[in-house]
Amino acid sequence: MAATGTSQPERPSAPGAESVLSSAYRPLTFGIVSVVLLIAFEATAVGTAMPLAADELNGIPLYAYAFSAYFTTSVVGMVSSGQWCDRRGPLPPLATGIALFAGGLVLSGTAVAMWVFVLGRAVQGVGGGLVIVALYVTVSRAYPERLRPTVMAAFAASWVVPSIVGPLISGTVAEQLGWRWVFLGIPVLVVLPLLVMLPPLKRRASGPPEPATASGAGDPSGDGPGDSTGDGDGTRDRGGRRIRLAVAVALGAGLLQYAGQDRRLFALLPAAAGLALLAFALRVLLPRGTVRAARGLPSVVLLRGMAAGSFIVAESFTPLMLVTQRGLSVTLAGLTLAAGGATWALGSFAQSRSRFEPHREQLVRTGMVLVTLAIGCAPLVLVESVPVWTLALAMAVGCFGMGLTISSLSVLLLGLSAPQEAGRNSAALQLSDGLSNVLLLGLTGTLFAALGGGSVTVSGDPDLGGTNGAQPAAFTAVYATAAVVALAGIWVAGRLRPKPAAGEPEATEATEATESAEATDATDATETAKAAETAKAAEAGEREAGVAAEAAAKAQ
Repeated sequence: MAATGTSQPERPSAPGAESVLSSAYRPLTFGIVSVVLLIAFEATAVGTAMPLAADELNGIPLYAYAFSAYFTTSVVGMVSSGQWCDRRGPLPPLATGIALFAGGLVLSGTAVAMWVFVLGRAVQGVGGGLVIVALYVTVSRAYPERLRPTVMAAFAASWVVPSIVGPLISGTVAEQLGWRWVFLGIPVLVVLPLLVMLPPLKRRASGPPEPATASGAGDPSGDGPGDSTGDGDGTRDRGGRRIRLAVAVALGAGLLQYAGQDRRLFALLPAAAGLALLAFALRVLLPRGTVRAARGLPSVVLLRGMAAGSFIVAESFTPLMLVTQRGLSVTLAGLTLAAGGATWALGSFAQSRSRFEPHREQLVRTGMVLVTLAIGCAPLVLVESVPVWTLALAMAVGCFGMGLTISSLSVLLLGLSAPQEAGRNSAALQLSDGLSNVLLLGLTGTLFAALGGGSVTVSGDPDLGGTNGAQPAAFTAVYATAAVVALAGIWVAGRLRPKPAAGEPEATEATEATESAEATDATDATETAKAAETAKAAEAGEREAGVAAEAAAKAQ
């Protein structure tokens, strides 16, 4: 993504006054931030409307797969978008991705069966993967370096408002007009920002990038010099191989999910095939030692998946649990997650403070402790005497822990990556995130169905809610599984520091603090010694001056 495209931003004559809202950048900024805003709104809106959709389509047993289908196919979309952007620029994958994203929403919104609904979510996932990578490439190519942090900060801020108002809006629409309009209304909203951003995008970031330097700078895939251009046959072969491996990951995850739903002995065959595909593809796409939590980079990548997967399971089942087990409306159930966006942003801001930098690993461990406590406390709301607001508080605390953890892991990843490996390692981080979501949602979905969760229904009156077919054991199993994964993540958080070289003592925060204190003491001692020497020299100088003055007086 560091590669510079043939279309460069037009620089204003007064760079000091340049901003992302200057006339030269305003349309593009409005367009891409609006697209991110709508994607974020869709993510919160779907979670709120999902219980009604699954209930009407008789698809409660497939509830988890409506979420995991999106994450499964987004893996293919992200890898494909990276290769496409390197060859043709971000415009083709961005336009295609938005079209697929909108098409998937329409397919889900008009579905008459749950399998069609899940298919729509899969199409939407491909589009989402294409879009998110293309947007990052657009920022890299269309904005000067000093403006990029501002745009990225706007991306992060775009998730805060939807997380707060999204559940209220989507819940109201689902209750008053029907859940289908939650899906069908979003594609219409995408049209305006798309029309606004396309002209400046064509001027600033269209076309293939310039050839990479001999050193391989700007190679996002990390496959070697010149990969960002995609001109050579070898480059296309390597890019095609990565896409094929991403497809293998998606297919393997899909087979495992299918096997989880079919509890017959025959299901062992697709399960074995899925595991084989995952083992083959992940051996190349993830750092060596990731599965066994090897120290350093492998543990960073692994923990990203453990944190994201465990928490997405908790968030996905929360609205369904509150609607079916506590009788809340879908609006109120969705609002229990409303504060999460703000506390997540607060956690991300807290970890960015410079005073926490020497304690980055401990910060991650603290975040995972908060996430584990939040997930573990969530099923307490199944007890009627426990107020529902305690779940909202727990999820807000968990989101704060996720803000600490996810952002810190990104910082650690870049610190452990050589420049020519940053793209490949970043892709591995995203892959771990998406794949863990798929696998854990598939596993918990299987447990949920096996323990009778498929029998729960949503009341026909969404304003009153309903508790038809209460199955607290099924929800407890879901949250217990997620909590165990998060708990294991606390242990992995202790392995984020790379293993020291042979003969070199392992550094810890305590030893770093000691060394820092010793260095400070040594510096103070040196300065004291220098001051003493200066004082002695000054005293000697005064004596010599006195002797000279006395000699001069005698001479007179």
